[in-house]
Amino acid sequence: MPETNHEITLDSALSEEAVLATYRRMFAALARDSGAVVDDPVLVDIAETLFAAFAEAGEEWLTHEQMRHVCRAYPLELFENRLRVLRGLGAIREVFPKPNQLRYRASFTSVVGLMFVRRMMDDGGQSEMHRLLALEDLNVADPRTTMEEARLSAQNLSRAFRLWALELITLTGGTIEELREQAPKLWGTEEIARRAQSLHATILTRWPDLDRTCTELRASIYSYSDASRRAAGRLADSAGTTRNLTLLPAETWRTFAQTASRERLAAVLDGFVFDVPAPWHDPAAIVRAVDESPRPAPAQPTPPRSALPDPGPADSHEPGGGGLDHLTAVAEAALAGRPSARLEELLTADGEWVSARRLLADLVSADLRPESPYRLRWSDALTADPDGEPSWLSHGLLERTGHDA
Repeated sequence: MPETNHEITLDSALSEEAVLATYRRMFAALARDSGAVVDDPVLVDIAETLFAAFAEAGEEWLTHEQMRHVCRAYPLELFENRLRVLRGLGAIREVFPKPNQLRYRASFTSVVGLMFVRRMMDDGGQSEMHRLLALEDLNVADPRTTMEEARLSAQNLSRAFRLWALELITLTGGTIEELREQAPKLWGTEEIARRAQSLHATILTRWPDLDRTCTELRASIYSYSDASRRAAGRLADSAGTTRNLTLLPAETWRTFAQTASRERLAAVLDGFVFDVPAPWHDPAAIVRAVDESPRPAPAQPTPPRSALPDPGPADSHEPGGGGLDHLTAVAEAALAGRPSARLEELLTADGEWVSARRLLADLVSADLRPESPYRLRWSDALTADPDGEPSWLSHGLLERTGHDA
């Protein structure tokens, strides 16, 4: 039976405490208190400011008042809380462990840990992986390296590559937004795989007995390479033909259009001015546009002409009213016997845009007909009501002028 209750000696307790103290000092800058991680970047900025001040102070070190002066840009309560946490975790300690100590020094381990975290934030661990592979390559090439050390190195790298491959596989199957955020993890993947394969060859050449361990390392490297290529392929497909990863993907636009409120959608067009389309087009321009438009070839041949005699063109042509009677009736109904009527009242009388749109079209047509005695006089006033119908409304007058006035 395995022994579960072993005797705790003083040496083992001191060793475990040393390990824990190193971890505490490494991540003290990221600790909000003794049991949680910071959720405000300002807390990390205070730690960086203090470490920079300690580096400039040199052997003079810093007092509490000097540390407060360096961090005077931050609130006092926030500074005191950060200083208490950093002192409690060993990132900032007294110069000499004696009572009434007034000067403090910063821990080298905490500074290095914060530098490591900053590099991890920049590229997601790519630079650290390059450094790790370079150091491991030098270690396995050193004649003093033992086989057990090489085995441990290969196992650690195999575990790292497998976890990295699993993360890339998850990103490939997830949303394109998350994949774009983690795009730095796909930079330099070929160089990392090449370095890892070179390290694998060195270990296998020097220690052939580690063939099983090297097989696991080689499989993890290939898994990482395949996952990185699939993720990079999906990332390139999402960029389209422009290959510009700064452009938002189509999924983001669709999500925004479906979930955004009316005010946010309208805010997209802030700063743009749209001219009202002209209500009248020159008939000659329309005929010319129709004549110049491309026509597809007929699918069937033209049918033969009729055998009946053609009477030819008519001797006379009497044009009809062309709808003028209808426009006159609409205008007279809108005026209701008055010489003029306000246009905004006419368009909002029915309370719906469909009816107002028909009325406006008829009144504009009557205004544009030279033989019509009705005219529209537009003003510069404009009423905007996003919740109303219609949403915007120009002001003007409908007048009866001409020979029928």
